[in-house]
Amino acid sequence: MRADDFLFPTDAGLFCPAGDFFIDPVRPVPRALITHGHGDHARAGHGAVMATRETLDIMAIRYGENFTAARQAADGPARIGGVEVSFHPAGHILGSAQIRLACDDGPVITVSGDYCRTPNLVCAPWEPVPCDIFVTEATFGLPVFKHPDPAHEIARLLASMAEFPGRAHLVGAYALGKAQRVIALLRQAGFEAPVHLHGAMQRLTDYHVEQGIPLGDLRPATTPKEIEGQVVIAPPSAFASPWVQRFRDPVICFASGWMAVRARARQRGVELPLVISDHVDWPQLTQTLAELRPEQVWVTHGAEEGVVRWCELNGLDARPLRLVGYEDEAE
Repeated sequence: MRADDFLFPTDAGLFCPAGDFFIDPVRPVPRALITHGHGDHARAGHGAVMATRETLDIMAIRYGENFTAARQAADGPARIGGVEVSFHPAGHILGSAQIRLACDDGPVITVSGDYCRTPNLVCAPWEPVPCDIFVTEATFGLPVFKHPDPAHEIARLLASMAEFPGRAHLVGAYALGKAQRVIALLRQAGFEAPVHLHGAMQRLTDYHVEQGIPLGDLRPATTPKEIEGQVVIAPPSAFASPWVQRFRDPVICFASGWMAVRARARQRGVELPLVISDHVDWPQLTQTLAELRPEQVWVTHGAEEGVVRWCELNGLDARPLRLVGYEDEAE
C-alpha cells in the first residue's frame, strides 16, 4: 500500500482508511486516536476515542465524562481494522504519546503529535520509535529557536523573587502541562514555600498529584494581600482580566517557548519572560530527524518550510502536510 493511501490529510485531520480512524481530528468524527490532551489536538464529540489512560482522564476533566460515546485506553499494541496501532511517550505533557501505525502491506508511520526531548518531571520521557515515515511538528522549526535549560529559567525566577521580596510573582502558564511543570521545576530547585494557584489551574493540577507527581504545598490564590512576595500561577487569560488588578505591584512573568521572541513578551506586558518550552527546539528537532533517518518526513503545524528545506539539504525526503486548526495552546 502506498503511503499516501495509508494516511493522508483531510479537512478533519489525518485519516487512515485501513483502520477507518482519524488522528487528532479538528472536528467530530466516528473514531479518533488522540496524541495528547491539549485542546487543539483533543476535542470533544467523537463517536469513539482511543488514547492513553491519562489523556482520556484529562479529556473527561476538561469536557465532562460524556466527551465521547466510547473510550479505549491505549495499553500495548492494538489492531484496528488492518492497522496495528501502538502509543509511545512523547515527552510533551502528562499522557502525551506518539502513535505508531503499521499496515501489513504498507509503511510504518509514526505520528509524533507534539513532542519534547528535554527531561520533563511531570511526564514520561520521549521515546525514539523507528519508522519509515515520521510525522513531525514544527512549532519551533527555525534555527533561531534554541531553548535554554529550564533550570536556568527557574533560577532567574528565584533570583527575581530575592530581588523583589515584597512583590508577588504572577507566572502565566497554560493550565495543562506548563503550570505543573513550572511547579515541579521550582521544587527541583529547592523551593519549598507554597505555590498559589488561580482557580482554573486547580483540577488539572490535582489530577497530576493524584497520578503520583509530587508538587508540594499548593494553595488557592484567593487572598492577594497575604501572598505578596510569593509565586502565583495563572492561565494567560487571567492577565487580561480584572483578576490581576487584585495584586499590588506584581512582577508579571510568562513561561513559554515563545518568550524567546522579545516582541511577544513586550506585547503581553511581561516583565520577566521565562523561556520554558514543552516542544522540541531547532537543535532537538533536527537531531531527532538525523537519528531516526526515516525514508520520508512529513511536517505539520509550524514552520513547515524551514524543516522541509533542512531535510532537503541533509538528504531526507520531506513534504509539508499543511494541516490547519493546530495552534500553540500548549505554549
